[in-house]
Amino acid sequence: MTASRLFSPRWLALGGAGVLAAVLGVALVLQNSGSACAAPPSTSAAKGKATYFFMEGTLGNCSFPSVPADDLYVALGQKNQYSNGAACGTYIDVTGPKGKVRVKVIDSCPECPVGHLDLSLTAFKKIGKQSDGIIPITYKAAPGAAVPGPISVRVKEGSSQYWLSVLIDNHSNQLASVRIAGKGGSFKSAAREDFNYWTLPSGVGNGPFKVKITDVYGNSVTAGNIKLAVGKTQKTTVRLAGSIKAQPEKAKATKKAVSKKATPKPTATTASPKPKASSSSAAAPLLESTVEAAPPAVTQPADLDANLAANTPRCS
Repeated sequence: MTASRLFSPRWLALGGAGVLAAVLGVALVLQNSGSACAAPPSTSAAKGKATYFFMEGTLGNCSFPSVPADDLYVALGQKNQYSNGAACGTYIDVTGPKGKVRVKVIDSCPECPVGHLDLSLTAFKKIGKQSDGIIPITYKAAPGAAVPGPISVRVKEGSSQYWLSVLIDNHSNQLASVRIAGKGGSFKSAAREDFNYWTLPSGVGNGPFKVKITDVYGNSVTAGNIKLAVGKTQKTTVRLAGSIKAQPEKAKATKKAVSKKATPKPTATTASPKPKASSSSAAAPLLESTVEAAPPAVTQPADLDANLAANTPRCS
């Protein structure tokens, strides 16, 4: 599903052996891809580098039928920041030598390590010189970013009353779950595919359907009257973008648990407890115990998916 590309400066940043290793790594990722929910991405700025690439008339791995109207988009590393499709449709603010640009995630970059963002040429030229090919950047997730319209739903080719797969767009924030109900039926949870569709292997009938969409912040909307119109993008009247105030259930539970932990107080008959030595992993945030240290010559960025494995919330 990955877009066909012309050679671009991204290849200048990699040696032949590195590319081969990346390709082999991608094969393993595709074999073991799952549909686990994603947690809110870190909004801390991270350092990295950017290259650019050209779309050659085919879809990116996120399967959106067209590139954004402003031509501002990005491909993320398949093994890390793309996160098996969880990053699709989200936005990133990227700052380079010439300025800042906001880009939409529409593709994966098999050979890109963490911190290597592959931008559209239009986006690249807004923050750097095209002749440089590779530029230093800082970047961070942009949750709640403005989108061009309400939620849209596209029914995948091959769908029927017995098998259904849908593509959700204009959601801005990462999605935690998509649930679909047929006419008069109950909601069923769809599984996220690596190529950004949500699939119900058993289908839910001939429609029309209701599609309930929930993001990683707990915000949820339901789009109704979705028809079994194969290969067509259906516009709805509901919007999900813009809100990042709600917290995932796991985050709420963690906060509640912490607030209940009382500090022991000394009494007249009981000596104050002596402080116990604690390991760095106990004192440090969960992120530090789950992210491997970067090589000495590379600054490990707090990338978009650094918290995903450590803070995966339960799908609703």
